[in-house]
Amino acid sequence: MVAIDTDVLLLEFAFQNDARQTVNAAFLKQVRDAEPAITIYNLMELLGQLSFNLTPSKLDDWRIWLLEVYRLNVISPVDMDDANAMIRFMPEIFEQPYAKMRTHRMGFLDALALNLAERTLNVSSFVTWNARHFKGKSSLEVLTPREYLER
Repeated sequence: MVAIDTDVLLLEFAFQNDARQTVNAAFLKQVRDAEPAITIYNLMELLGQLSFNLTPSKLDDWRIWLLEVYRLNVISPVDMDDANAMIRFMPEIFEQPYAKMRTHRMGFLDALALNLAERTLNVSSFVTWNARHFKGKSSLEVLTPREYLER
């Protein structure tokens, strides 16, 4: 099994004019017969990056244009076919961040962090230097450190 990092697949989908594209495409073609895999975290990072340029319906079809086309297996810390193991894992690591990525077009780690902050009692604001990436995408007040200090 060959584990593939996010940047290889991101190069395939988002950077067609990159000088490494020929080698990258040849690698992805050859590795299809070597049981290629992607971790659930890399998968979510990739979907988050691609969410900025794909329609929600195209994003929803990721199993077809990504897993089937590239013959990728998903490596996960729990068996994704085990309903009991997935009860807590899937909403936290996949469903809730994916909903934010799909609706608000944001990266996986941003969606994961924002989702957790929103669900935590007594959190009323989210402070980040990248406030423009979060404003209008959260139930929390989003501020830069400067804006927070100026309140």
